[in-house]
Amino acid sequence: MNLLGYDWPHLHAALNELPAALLFVTVLFDFGALVTGRESLRATALWTLWAGVLGGWLAVIAGQQAERVIDHGDALHELMETHETAAITTMSIFTVVLGYQLLRGSRMSRREGLALRALSIAGFVGIIWTGRIGGQMLFEHAAGVPTATLQTEMLDRAKGHHHHGHGVPDTDHDTAQDTAASRHP
Repeated sequence: MNLLGYDWPHLHAALNELPAALLFVTVLFDFGALVTGRESLRATALWTLWAGVLGGWLAVIAGQQAERVIDHGDALHELMETHETAAITTMSIFTVVLGYQLLRGSRMSRREGLALRALSIAGFVGIIWTGRIGGQMLFEHAAGVPTATLQTEMLDRAKGHHHHGHGVPDTDHDTAQDTAASRHP
């Protein structure tokens, strides 16, 4: 699949940030509306919830397709399954919140509203947990990086890279080496 220059792994990466941010702020706007009583915050929470749910499900679908095409072993596969379960659970929570709000709207009792907010908090935690696992997949297991590219990168990293001679040391280690070298010519 190649949509606008994106394969499934890149499309998933492009789609997952905005819905997560929208759902994150949905909860904040909703609590802001609760505290201040401002209808504008309540409306904003509903619009960000709509956009977050729609975009989030697109990210889930792209992630499921990406899983089928990226190079991976058993450890990464387990993380992908956990990530997928967390994402689907989180999106299901926010979909229930959206559906309930659309069905009940202004007829919702205070008890229903509090229960929905508790559910939103569970979704909020789900976003954080799903993102944490996604980050672990990327940064600890190079998810989405083709094996050939990873092998080339590993060889390149083994050669090392130093910023000596460019006037700006890269690390404290480089600074210590440069200082020692200037004292002992």
